[in-house]
Amino acid sequence: MKAKSRFSEPERRQRLKNLLTGVDRIPNALPLSVEDTLNFLGTLFRCKPSQRLQVLAVKAAFSIAKIRPVGDGRGGLVGNVEITLPNGERMVNRCELKNGAVAPVDIDRALQNIAAQGKHVQNYIFITTGPVADEIREYAWSKYDETGGMEIAILDCVGFLRHFLHLFHRLRKDFLDQYQVLVLKEPESAVSQALKEAFLALRQAAESAD
Repeated sequence: MKAKSRFSEPERRQRLKNLLTGVDRIPNALPLSVEDTLNFLGTLFRCKPSQRLQVLAVKAAFSIAKIRPVGDGRGGLVGNVEITLPNGERMVNRCELKNGAVAPVDIDRALQNIAAQGKHVQNYIFITTGPVADEIREYAWSKYDETGGMEIAILDCVGFLRHFLHLFHRLRKDFLDQYQVLVLKEPESAVSQALKEAFLALRQAAESAD
């Protein structure tokens, strides 16, 4: 049975409102650096349970980068990032969010789906909320020759966000703002009041120290 909150619904809303006031009190402050952002998110992700928080972070990144993820039929998210090279060639990078550790069966399934769709994908990137074992990295690397040169990368959530925030550096505050919206909109059954308060408190502390 889920433990009953010691605060009433109006009290919970007021607590979040108070924390939001602290976050919003310096509207023209210099945005956090990428590493400062990752440090505070890393602290947040060490809270338990954090998997939903990591999923929402990837969704926020997809959203501001205008990547439209679609369901893969197994509860994950898949999005394509297409880049046009100077010679006009289009390079397709596919990102898949995996809630939990990536296993060989996930890589095999992804390759089967690509083959069935008849699309040429140059890079397939798994973003996982779980740990990444050396054995699974080696399995992914072993598919390079078999797939005719497709790179398969497996990144943990923080690793993905580090690449993303450096690549889209000017959008780092937009990312945090969008992430905040998603976290606060989640029902308490998915993201508890305590985790929402932790996010706002950590963001306020990080931005105040910057």
